[in-house]
Amino acid sequence: MKFSQLPTDDKIKQILGVLFLIIVGYFLLKVFVLSPAPNALSYNNTNFEVLGLNIPSNLDFCGEKIPANDFEIKGDLEKEFFNNSYWKNNSLQLFNKARRWFPYIEPILKAEGVPDDFKYLAVIESHLSNVSSPAGAAGFWQLVPNTAAYHGLEVNGEVDERFDVEKSTYAACGIIKQAYKEFHNWTLTAAAYNRGIGGILKAMKQQKAENYYDLLLNSETGSFVYRILAYKTLFSSPGHFGIKKKKWSYFPKVKYTTFKIDSSITTLSAFAAHIGTSPGTIKLYNPWLLKDALRNPAKKTYEIRIPKGPGDYSDYARDLMTEGGTLIQFAKDPQGVATMSPDSIDLLSTTSIIHVVKVEEPLLNLANFFKVKESDLRKWNNLPPGDNAVKGQTLIIHYKKEEK
Repeated sequence: MKFSQLPTDDKIKQILGVLFLIIVGYFLLKVFVLSPAPNALSYNNTNFEVLGLNIPSNLDFCGEKIPANDFEIKGDLEKEFFNNSYWKNNSLQLFNKARRWFPYIEPILKAEGVPDDFKYLAVIESHLSNVSSPAGAAGFWQLVPNTAAYHGLEVNGEVDERFDVEKSTYAACGIIKQAYKEFHNWTLTAAAYNRGIGGILKAMKQQKAENYYDLLLNSETGSFVYRILAYKTLFSSPGHFGIKKKKWSYFPKVKYTTFKIDSSITTLSAFAAHIGTSPGTIKLYNPWLLKDALRNPAKKTYEIRIPKGPGDYSDYARDLMTEGGTLIQFAKDPQGVATMSPDSIDLLSTTSIIHVVKVEEPLLNLANFFKVKESDLRKWNNLPPGDNAVKGQTLIIHYKKEEK
């Protein structure tokens, strides 16, 4: 019997065809039948490993590892990581706020022996702004009056040092260290910052639990640590949220001229004129001053700070402004005494902006541009007649709110 032989080229084609079918079959089997292999994509410059669209592995808070094999914990983490749309729309604003204020916060945490991760607590509490809550908490660290006073801050009708970023950071460190002394655990310490030491101790006793992850707490405290971890990941691994990573560098700290005061200030307007600035500028950069006067019978030393030299500090000022940016404005009578004159600013019907002068020009030009009276612009900023707007100068401008 004779067998016909295929030409060599035909055999090669047959072999290649079979190999092609095997490869295609393998990939179809892998995609539609077999489980996919883990994605080992790593994000450099952090201690995290990003696994596909899941939460980061090896999460820790202050060096304390987060349990990764608990389905319930994983679900709580995913809620904070992927159900919060705020940072997707405001990530650039948050990054810039961190670049402005972490240089003030980080050295204090380090000096006080508080782990660096606690800086993210200020981010979730206030988004690094001097805000006030309906419950009475205020400032970057959202301190309530009694707790703030217990940790050394002055809080009364004339002075509220919760609005001083550095002083309030020291007070927050005191709260954190007090809680850690009780729990010897940073995760429980963070939860206690939100609910109080007594609240966490009571929950632990009632539920016979020894760690944060086993506690059933109210929704805010129950998600508090997970939210801190989400913000920590946002700042250290923004790519995990689909945010393009940009060069990370802090802005330089504002250089201030500091005036130490150990006596009373009769009127802020007169004091501003004495040091060559405006009451509005003093209020902007010293938001802890609540009134146009400072009674000081105890001769306590206060530090009033004004930015040194020209520069655009408007972003810092916006973060420091209290009550959504509305400023208390004081007018002066001919004797230089501060009064709330009939044409003074109505806090309920006005809004205020900060303008940094770009080039020296007549004040009338700026007044026309912003559609305000030149006389008002001079009064708001304590500028005598004839003075021009100077490059780098910060001006306060008030507008009537539009009626809805």
